[in-house]
Amino acid sequence: MEKKVTVEELLAKAEQPTKDALRLHPFYKGKVGITLKCRVRDFNDFAIWYTPGVAAPCKEIQKDPEKAYEMTNKGNFVAVITDGTRVLGLGDIGAMAGLPVMEGKALLYKYLGGVDAFPICINEKDPDKFIYIVKALQPTFGGVNLEDISHPKCFHILDTLRAECEIPIWHDDQQGTACVTVAGLINALKIVNKKIDEVRVTVIGSGASGIAIARLMMAAGVNPENMLSVDSKGILSRDREDRETLQTKYKEKWDMCLKTNPKCIKGGIPDAIKGADVLVSVSTPGPGVIKPEWIKTMAKDAIVFAEANPIPEIWPWEAKEAGARIVATGRSDFPNQINNSLGFPGIFRGTLDVRAKTITDEMCIAAAYELAKVAEDHGLSEEYIIPNMDQWEVFPREAVAVGRKAIEQGVARKDIPADELYKMAETTIRKAREEIQFLMKEGFIVDPDKK
Repeated sequence: MEKKVTVEELLAKAEQPTKDALRLHPFYKGKVGITLKCRVRDFNDFAIWYTPGVAAPCKEIQKDPEKAYEMTNKGNFVAVITDGTRVLGLGDIGAMAGLPVMEGKALLYKYLGGVDAFPICINEKDPDKFIYIVKALQPTFGGVNLEDISHPKCFHILDTLRAECEIPIWHDDQQGTACVTVAGLINALKIVNKKIDEVRVTVIGSGASGIAIARLMMAAGVNPENMLSVDSKGILSRDREDRETLQTKYKEKWDMCLKTNPKCIKGGIPDAIKGADVLVSVSTPGPGVIKPEWIKTMAKDAIVFAEANPIPEIWPWEAKEAGARIVATGRSDFPNQINNSLGFPGIFRGTLDVRAKTITDEMCIAAAYELAKVAEDHGLSEEYIIPNMDQWEVFPREAVAVGRKAIEQGVARKDIPADELYKMAETTIRKAREEIQFLMKEGFIVDPDKK
């Protein structure tokens, strides 16, 4: 007979990654570095890679800037940029304190997508100055991943950079979270046999992630009239007492007020949850932010996505006991991880491979449907609505879906057939993984337990 896992054991499991992180981060002194791509047979090769030989490719790029994609690593460089104003669930901890997160992001880019990402933490909280800095970095990078920037300025920063930059700009807390959430929702609805245009959806949290999730769910088919969004002051509606403030300072929230909640339902989180088929929470780290008694008021076969990090708003077992049929969190140590890491490596792989000028909502939705399809191909269940990160075929398949959608929309610089795109992505990702395995095997990446 299978032994029942106790709450204490589950809590101990949830706390273990924190303990390991404090031990291993100082051991390795960070997670990413720079390795070489070219051969160095002897010191004579420096004349090719540096002066005098390097002047020749410089002149070629001066004549035709597009050749930078052929003669340098620009086409595989992504900048992971933050001002440290909203790091994970920790808040405004400063740019330097956000560096471990940006390094972690770069690690995931490399291992999961074969993308060479640089962590860049900027001591600049003024949004316009921040925009200026990012724009000035364009010559080096093929794309930019904005990360952990507080709202509402994150919306202004993303919208401005997307409009004014020549390379794709991506805010993972908005687009990445939304993409993976939609993928999970697609499959969860299949299990409970409900239609996306009929379900009642409640989104708790109206920051960068919450607004983007609501927008992308509507783009994917959720009826905005069946949606409620909640911020710290209650349910968003067009007749809220603070509507003038929303109109002037929080335009994205006001947009949600106009699009959702046509009946102008008032109240707080419990009122918004009552009767909902789907609850997506991207708010304050828990536990205890979402109460089990609130889950009990949801519709039959309720779907609960509690995505706050590092601790979900409600523990999965509590939500299940309260009647939720499908529960997902943002953590890798529980079933159904709704995590950006399933999205951005493959999305950027496809974006870079076709040299897309931007990343559109349609490209994100294409990635979400492919992500959902990968899980469906492996067999859906209440404990498996979305792939795991170790199912590496997710990322080349996403890359193809995104790349082909970019080509279809006319935002790609290269038109590459789907089979060739898959081969390119698979080769790049496989090489990245095999390099890391080789370095571990040969002892260049040291095993801390054997040192």
